[in-house]
Amino acid sequence: MQATPERRLLTVQPRGFCAGVERAIEVVERLLELHGTPLYVRREIVHNRAVVEDFRARGVVFVDELTEVPDSATVVFSAHGIAPTVREDAQRRGLRAIDATCPLVTKVHQEVLRHVDDGRHMILIGHAGHDEVLGTMGEAPGHITLVTNVAEVAALPFPTDMPLALATQTTLSVDETQEIAAALRARYPQLVEPARSDICYATQNRQDAVKTLVGMGIGHLLVVGSTNSSNSRRLCEVASNLGVPATLIDGPTDLDLGDLAGIAVIGLTAGASAPEHLVQAVIRELETAGWREEPVLAMQENVRFQLPPELQAPRRG
Repeated sequence: MQATPERRLLTVQPRGFCAGVERAIEVVERLLELHGTPLYVRREIVHNRAVVEDFRARGVVFVDELTEVPDSATVVFSAHGIAPTVREDAQRRGLRAIDATCPLVTKVHQEVLRHVDDGRHMILIGHAGHDEVLGTMGEAPGHITLVTNVAEVAALPFPTDMPLALATQTTLSVDETQEIAAALRARYPQLVEPARSDICYATQNRQDAVKTLVGMGIGHLLVVGSTNSSNSRRLCEVASNLGVPATLIDGPTDLDLGDLAGIAVIGLTAGASAPEHLVQAVIRELETAGWREEPVLAMQENVRFQLPPELQAPRRG
């Protein structure tokens, strides 16, 4: 009689909240503590349904545009960054604006402005319509072109000797971005690239951690994260591109234990905007169903970002 294979659940670190997401959430938490409601947030503070619903239940109002915010109210700009026109509109209307943009996104904005000031046209690798892309492109209207895949590189109208510089959305697939960048480099040999990758440390670390899980022989990857989270979807793509099926879930209620029943070794991670309590709830559900958790440390991560100056506690002494 053949023995039933042991069911294992490999839970990898790093996963979940990155420093930019922690900072953005803490901005809203601190404002609720200090000033209460009404508190407005332009767009989702981070791309996670559970986080947004929790804040909404506590009285935070999420809006698509500043026209929905009353004059003189307090508004938070999300972690994904904004175009300068949004900031100018807030100032014109007397809104108290707190900017929760991730510092790594701000770095990309600054790169764009520097290159445009130096006379270069910007090429931005990213996903059309993503909040971060909209904010970055708003820094230099008419001087920045979005490229979403390799095929679009061949269709670019610029001469090969045109001064160009490259920037990328921070939450992309490392492998896919390298492929597009290589195509741009081949067509435009004088392309100026960032000294360091624009893809954020957390995005890259979580993708590398998925590769670690794949190398350990998982038969399926579960990624805790929302469908509008770019970095969460990229984690699924990394596994799929390596031949391992992957499923994006918001939490334990999305688990299909029937589909997973024949998988002896499951990998589990979470996107950079997914709260750890949802990961733990998924772990409990799978343990109840017979999988035994085995933590996997792919690498250490200890990055922290300071709060905006308006919310930093004054120094004593």
